[in-house]
Amino acid sequence: MSQITSLEQLSALYGEPSKRAKNKAMDHIDDFSRTMIEHSPYIVLSTVDQNGFTDVSPRGGQPGFVKVLDRKTLLIPDSAGNNRIDSFRNLLERPQMGLMILVPGVDEVVRIKGRVSLHTDPHYSERCPDGAKPAKLVMKVAVEEAYFHCGKAIMRARLWDNHYRVDRNILPSLAQIMKAQQNMQEEVMGQEEMIAYYRESL
Repeated sequence: MSQITSLEQLSALYGEPSKRAKNKAMDHIDDFSRTMIEHSPYIVLSTVDQNGFTDVSPRGGQPGFVKVLDRKTLLIPDSAGNNRIDSFRNLLERPQMGLMILVPGVDEVVRIKGRVSLHTDPHYSERCPDGAKPAKLVMKVAVEEAYFHCGKAIMRARLWDNHYRVDRNILPSLAQIMKAQQNMQEEVMGQEEMIAYYRESL
């Protein structure tokens, strides 16, 4: 297979996008995008690390856990995790973020780009509860670009009809995976114990 090494080769392979595709990016959150955000229980955010690699992180909560402050501003609460704070470290040094907003049952997704600042101000954290309590930290996103992405990828994956859903038993628990990967000797939690742990620490 020939390697693509120039923009000219790439353009020749794919051709020109339609005028509608070229013009779909906006510099704000419109009413349609806002509806998606207010119904979304799951987003994927991307940042860039110190080596220039894209770092992707999933975030979830009750539908609407991401708050639309105004047409140019989003608030995203942080939830309990593993304390690696990779995304936050990246954002402090390179504040650009990409977001993908998903809503179960809707094949289209919303993509957003913006610049992020990190806040512990109660004015923001109380608007973004992490479950029943205020979030420890809130990402404030100054939106620079937003647009809808077509539903073909979700449709190909048949994501919402569970057609490709597998039994969780194809893998051991995450604790058991990490034990094997890190050559650990101690006993670790099985899958049922992991689920109980997850639920206790949500």
